[in-house]
Amino acid sequence: MQVSIIGGGISGLATAFLLQQQAQERGRPVALRILEAEPRVGGKIRSLHSEEGYLCEWGPNGFLDGKPATLDLCRQLQIVEQLLRSNDNARRRFIYAKNRLHQVPENAGDFLRSGLLAPVAKLRMAAEIFIPPRRSEEDESLADFCRRRLGREALDRLVAPMVSGIFAGDPESMSLASCFPRIRQLETDYGGLFRAMFLLARRRRAERRAGKAVASASGPAGVLTSFADGLQRLPDRLLQVLGQQVETGTPVLALEPAAGGFTVQLGDGRRLQADAVVSALPAHDFADLVQGFDGPMAALLREIPYASLQVVCLGFERRKIAHDLNGFGFLMAHPNPLPMLGTLWDSSIFPRRAPQGRVLLRSMLGGARRPQVADWDDETIVEETRIALRQTMGITADPEFVRIFRHRRAIPQYPPGHGRRLQELQQRASRYPGLHFTGNAFFGIGLNDCVCAAQATADALLSGCS
Repeated sequence: MQVSIIGGGISGLATAFLLQQQAQERGRPVALRILEAEPRVGGKIRSLHSEEGYLCEWGPNGFLDGKPATLDLCRQLQIVEQLLRSNDNARRRFIYAKNRLHQVPENAGDFLRSGLLAPVAKLRMAAEIFIPPRRSEEDESLADFCRRRLGREALDRLVAPMVSGIFAGDPESMSLASCFPRIRQLETDYGGLFRAMFLLARRRRAERRAGKAVASASGPAGVLTSFADGLQRLPDRLLQVLGQQVETGTPVLALEPAAGGFTVQLGDGRRLQADAVVSALPAHDFADLVQGFDGPMAALLREIPYASLQVVCLGFERRKIAHDLNGFGFLMAHPNPLPMLGTLWDSSIFPRRAPQGRVLLRSMLGGARRPQVADWDDETIVEETRIALRQTMGITADPEFVRIFRHRRAIPQYPPGHGRRLQELQQRASRYPGLHFTGNAFFGIGLNDCVCAAQATADALLSGCS
């Protein structure tokens, strides 16, 4: 079977590697081509080492080791020994609200003592246990769910910052079922979040006594994990293993169903034949490829919105920063007049992100609620970042190092109805045997999600192989 995988980001590379591994184990010959338009692989995973000694992540800075997908991939790639877990102090996370930073409570006692929520808001959250579960099958927004079960203030000061940090998104326009399916399942199975926490805690205690363990009520967690030289180690290792099967600088211009497979038109004039094709492209790029033979499918793909994001890395002399940096960083509560979503204290999370005696802060601006930030020039972005850091952390020093990474279409958003749209896309694709799609626009935006989806795609390819 000849398989062409379009897109050399983590989704495409992982699909290729996992397919190759399974095909070898099953004795099923597969010929692979991975076609990447850019001169490098990895997609948004890129670790940049500056001459000044700073290590900046262009995109994601790690993955949570609480799910097995990426860890298992690293084991198969024989790089699991190179993994680097974040520092213990990275567990301390903060939210900026009411003109100061509040540490996110880690237990019930911390929550009761915290000034992040007003007393009446804490009582409103406690009343969640008395709220009956929602029986409707309609896809509810995350904001509606939080207002219904936890109250407005919990939405603005706890949930909205989390959503900004993960999706750069707006909870008013995010599907609970698609973005946080575990939370929806807890309400369905247990009748509410607090009731689920109590019952699962009781179960954990019983199973712990029996030498077992279960997931927490909030779903799988874990420790943020990367590599000493940055997350790019992962796609670089995949490239090394896949070798000449990967063609970089090779844009795909068109895709056409053909007898028994597909014709793939390349930018250099070549026309390749493939029994199966996997798109590991962003939704809008995949739409361009299918437009010629399935307009409705292309229209569905273009309905998937993306949030823009501007990432600003600033390096400072440590002695010029009075603020305590013992933690992960902070996110901004809603509403807030600043364009910043939050700032990670990168040099506190992982070692060797900044030279000796220096610190690296990585701020995110824009997101779904402030798309206009994408049009700001570099000077404005740096100035607005410094204003926000001055207000939140009291930083007045001039940075000695500045890098700006612009992502016009950074993170796909899953609005209410995403699950239905995904079903329709899968139905449209099933009309063309051998056509598959994967990537963070569909089945989850995190690195673990992408690797899980890659595994599922590899399984589907082999299942369809005659």
